[in-house]
Amino acid sequence: MNRPSPSRPVVLCLSGHDPSGGAGLQADIEALLAQGCHAAPTVTALTVQDTVDVSDFRVLDRDWVLAQANKVITDMPVAAVKLGMLGSVEMVETVLELMQQLPGVPLVCDPVLRAGGGGSLGKDDVGYAMRERLFPVAAIATPNLPEARILAELPEGTADQCAERLLPHIRHLLITGGHGDEADIHNRLYGRDGSRHDFTCQRLPGSYHGSGCTLASALAGRLAQGQELRSAVQTALDYTWRTLRDAEQPGLGQYVPRRLPLDFCS
Repeated sequence: MNRPSPSRPVVLCLSGHDPSGGAGLQADIEALLAQGCHAAPTVTALTVQDTVDVSDFRVLDRDWVLAQANKVITDMPVAAVKLGMLGSVEMVETVLELMQQLPGVPLVCDPVLRAGGGGSLGKDDVGYAMRERLFPVAAIATPNLPEARILAELPEGTADQCAERLLPHIRHLLITGGHGDEADIHNRLYGRDGSRHDFTCQRLPGSYHGSGCTLASALAGRLAQGQELRSAVQTALDYTWRTLRDAEQPGLGQYVPRRLPLDFCS
């Protein structure tokens, strides 16, 4: 049977479920809709969390994750893959098995290792497995600076120092700012070829739940649409900043990005 040609590019998302709706797969779906893409979500983990912090998580059985994703891969032409929370080394290996079926498809890796409130979303060895095993097959990874320090094993490293340590493992690296006290946010795109581009934006007040998921999904959506990587990064960063500017506080903790306009369905 010939595959249909969908009007919207399909992005396979592998991430965790956040019952607060601020991060995880719901963030992926909303951000990808905003890029004109169709999101195909595969659940990798269930979490117990709210807009304040995460208190527990459970990684799904490998066979269940493979079954979910394989149904999508055999049914739809996947144009990009976005990774969020994996939670275990076994899940890293699961993703590698899936990517063998998708040669040439760009993989955007959001290394979710900590929740915004500081709670762990993976075992200590997951970061190492991602760096050594997943990064070589990814088009780009999008860690914030605390995540980059974990991945680079440089607890006090600067963005430049972390990039130097990580670029032998991956072609492109976007280290996002906002975790210091600088007046403006500096997001830095590094290439293994030595290229570097800085993207600066105005710091917004407050803290946000799901900003990293939003950025990585928007970037995957732009790549699925065929946009060149540097331009796709700029578009995704601009979109994410607007979602934070218009964010709401539905609970007792962090603000949640408004990824879709309120009149989206009207």
